[in-house]
Amino acid sequence: MTTVANDPNADLRVIGKSLPRVDAAGKLIGLTAYADDIELPGTLYCKLLRSHLPHARVLSVDTSAASAIKGVIAVITGEDIPIKYGIMPTSQDEHALEYEKVRFVGDPVAAVAAVDEETALAACRAIVVEYEPLETVESIEHALLPPSDEPIHDYAGPGNVHRIGALEFGEVDEGFANSSFIREDVFFYEGNTHLPMEQHSATATFVGDQLTLWSSTQDPHYVHRALARVFDMPMGHIRVVAAPHGGGFGGKADPFSHEMAVCKLAMVTGRPVKCTLTREEVFYVHRGRHPVLMWVRTGVSQDGKILAMHFRTALDGGAYGSYGPASMLYTGALQTTTYNIPAYRFEGVRVFTNKAPCGPKRGHGTPQPRFALELHMDKIAEAIGLDPVELRRRNYVKPYTRTINHLRITSCGIEEVTDLVVEASRYHERKKRLGHGMGFAVSSYMSGAGLPIYWNKLPHSECIIQVNRGGVTLYCGATDIGQGSDTVLATVAAEELGLWPTDIRIVSGDTGLTPVDLGSYSSRVTFMAGNAALQAAREMREILVSAVAEKMECSPKDVMVGDGKIGELSFEEAANLAQERHGVLTARGSYTPPREIGGKYKAAGVGPSPAYSYSAAVVDLDADPYSGEIQLNKVWIAHDIGRSINELAVKGQVEGGVYMGLSEAMMEGQLYRHGLHKQPSMLDYKSFTFFEMPEVETFLVETVDLEGPYGAKEAGQGPLLPVIPAVVSAVHDALGVWVDEVPITPDKVMRALDAKAKGREGRYGPKSFPQISYPPIVKVPPFDASSTAF
Repeated sequence: MTTVANDPNADLRVIGKSLPRVDAAGKLIGLTAYADDIELPGTLYCKLLRSHLPHARVLSVDTSAASAIKGVIAVITGEDIPIKYGIMPTSQDEHALEYEKVRFVGDPVAAVAAVDEETALAACRAIVVEYEPLETVESIEHALLPPSDEPIHDYAGPGNVHRIGALEFGEVDEGFANSSFIREDVFFYEGNTHLPMEQHSATATFVGDQLTLWSSTQDPHYVHRALARVFDMPMGHIRVVAAPHGGGFGGKADPFSHEMAVCKLAMVTGRPVKCTLTREEVFYVHRGRHPVLMWVRTGVSQDGKILAMHFRTALDGGAYGSYGPASMLYTGALQTTTYNIPAYRFEGVRVFTNKAPCGPKRGHGTPQPRFALELHMDKIAEAIGLDPVELRRRNYVKPYTRTINHLRITSCGIEEVTDLVVEASRYHERKKRLGHGMGFAVSSYMSGAGLPIYWNKLPHSECIIQVNRGGVTLYCGATDIGQGSDTVLATVAAEELGLWPTDIRIVSGDTGLTPVDLGSYSSRVTFMAGNAALQAAREMREILVSAVAEKMECSPKDVMVGDGKIGELSFEEAANLAQERHGVLTARGSYTPPREIGGKYKAAGVGPSPAYSYSAAVVDLDADPYSGEIQLNKVWIAHDIGRSINELAVKGQVEGGVYMGLSEAMMEGQLYRHGLHKQPSMLDYKSFTFFEMPEVETFLVETVDLEGPYGAKEAGQGPLLPVIPAVVSAVHDALGVWVDEVPITPDKVMRALDAKAKGREGRYGPKSFPQISYPPIVKVPPFDASSTAF
């Protein structure tokens, strides 16, 4: 079902239709070549020797025995690749191969290139590494203590603190003083991993002075930058090709050690070198969801209006920086894009621990605080005797407003998505009975980050369209990681040029052939690359229409475009006519977000977006009061998409987000014991399958954003967010107990029920938030609206 809120362009030909994806045929018959399918003549195979200790100094690495094994062509260590790298400019803290000290079980220390994987593995086993063990830091609380010997990293600090900050917007103390009711709660969100079907894989060649890397990366542009840094090479001598993906979800958004290793080995051997990680190695590479401990305090008026909120977060970042500075800020940035909070204080800290490094996973940094905030709202509603939906409605943001932390809200369908799921689920008509419950939650998410990782004034996305003898090719650096971005770009171009999406050839994710796009992260591609493609397609349309109008001796506005024709000519005839006049036909487009979408204070770079999507969910379930087992019955999900570019693809993204949210809510956890990952396999790491998935009813709300391509906004990440708190809320509705951490497992439910039976609070979760010495709070002045419309 699709609800259209505002549709000024209802006569669109292909936009919004449920058409086959442009890459469907190749994937259906098995012809799509993924990264691990790449086999070049003379390829050598790389394996990495990884640390078995969580924290230790590397005293020596002896590779002599490995080098002597027949079939081993090269062995390298960290001293061969000494320059550090990282995705964030402030966290360049990784060596491709560690030679000073290792920081988690799985940290690579050496790499082997051999004639086959078995020989490479044997050579890894023959390498002798002498370690000096150091203290293992395993938790947020431990990381906040002064180190007993030395910190995990020698930058940042104090101790094992990576990043820490405190911001205040509005008069928070005054807001609390004026509140009729104040509540505070503590929540914990366990870390988890991405679990894509495809493991990481990379192949490199070095010919002459040209380095080429094919990799299952989400961000070829940033890998390109990292390679230039690590090997001190001009970017013009490096080409990075993002191979078709078998899933990423944020787990392939960093530059990785295996990519650096195959490049160096290709340089050393002069032959192609390939490395495909095992599933166990993917768990070590990780970059998944941060474990986050959260404390939230909110004051409301007598009628339930929020007057002040204070939010604290503590993130377990694992061994390296990754996207950590942004991850920490994201845990405090988007609370204000769903609720009108007139006074807001955020304090956050990210710490290093001796675990696999955390990074961005679908919804980067926002599922954890959304889980806490939505349950906190439920508890406030229950305490003041107000319906939880009504409490939220009284605090919803409005379209075309500015949040207290300076974020610009444009189109906003939060009321509409709420109406749809509440009415369809008959949430307010549910019959109260022990063991059956329904939970409701809402959320918002970005349509792309408003600023690049490396701040500059360059476009965020660029496209080129070339028409040659009637054939249309669109070149863009955006990476299709399974979400269908190639189809989005083809559909946008096809709409403008009067063609079908399958008439457009897409060349994407190749730094040697395509203009720059910053990558597939933060749900940015539809909005940003889509706008760049739209601009290029409109320019090409103008070229073709002008040529035809001249031949027809009419005004260009009288030339109709559609059904494969430009005026009275076929598209091919029109293209040939234009080429007669202009020669090579090319058009270009680029997109840069508006500068006024966020504030100008320090840390204002995290949170701004050209548009925000909105989602609402209701979960219906049964919870057994005698075993704690949970049976999901149905999920209603509504998403403010702006406009669907391809309705079927959008529904797939929305329901994929629901699946991932349910799995995180009920099963997933990346757990460690003494620094060792407890379940680095798909046999032991629990995740949802088809058997656990309930029925899902999906609604798409089209608010038609004025700045999105044809009004489109994101769909890949936002729908996950409300599902997790809605599950926990439904369990409370069923059994009258709170489980204030995820995953919500039967044993936690039973512990909450046991506490209730013994006369204590019916709750399971963290008991307190640690005492943290946050820096002095930075009071941010109100947004200066004098130069903007709102």
